[in-house]
Amino acid sequence: MAIYRQYKQGGLTVAVWKVEETIEQLRSMFRDFSIYEEDFSRFSAEKRKQEWLAVRALLKELCGGEEKEIGYAPSGKPFLKDQSAYVSFSHTRGYVAVAMHPDAEVGIDIEQYGMRVQKLASRFIREDEMSSVQAGDDVYAMLLHWSAKETMFKLMDEEAVDFLEHLRILPFIPATSGELHAVESKSGRGQQFRILYDTHPDYVLTYSCKEVR
Repeated sequence: MAIYRQYKQGGLTVAVWKVEETIEQLRSMFRDFSIYEEDFSRFSAEKRKQEWLAVRALLKELCGGEEKEIGYAPSGKPFLKDQSAYVSFSHTRGYVAVAMHPDAEVGIDIEQYGMRVQKLASRFIREDEMSSVQAGDDVYAMLLHWSAKETMFKLMDEEAVDFLEHLRILPFIPATSGELHAVESKSGRGQQFRILYDTHPDYVLTYSCKEVR
């Protein structure tokens, strides 16, 4: 196993792993699989098992070989049971991604490149976001909007968030990599977000962190 791509900024660490191992190979990477056995047994789909294992294997790699127990809040948000860092996970076809920060909430999303997003764009891209879509490759721009809103959603930890109504990506010119800014209107606090992104022939990746108050 090798980390495919890694990004670091301050205390934020983000890594992407291209998953090519079998389920058996992934399981063999853990010294003590008993801490995962109960949760792992709930999955029946082979692909889901592979992704689930790959996320934990990547997390182990980022933690210097330490095998961490993961819990989930009622909202579905993951956390490390030893509270050593804040974490966020994502996966898409052939890849998994993990974000970590010792002191700040994190959010991450990875989305497979594909034309299907063009048919779904009206569900999550607002009229006041179209200038950014038209400023670059429309498929990548649309995927960046979707992925960035997924990252925002994970950071907000709010229920019943409408990506079209409550989340807005501010105008930007899409590039191979960079940052964009966004604002939400669901919480009543008008939270603002700085979201970093990277594009790849297979996917787009977005990630962000915010201070814990």
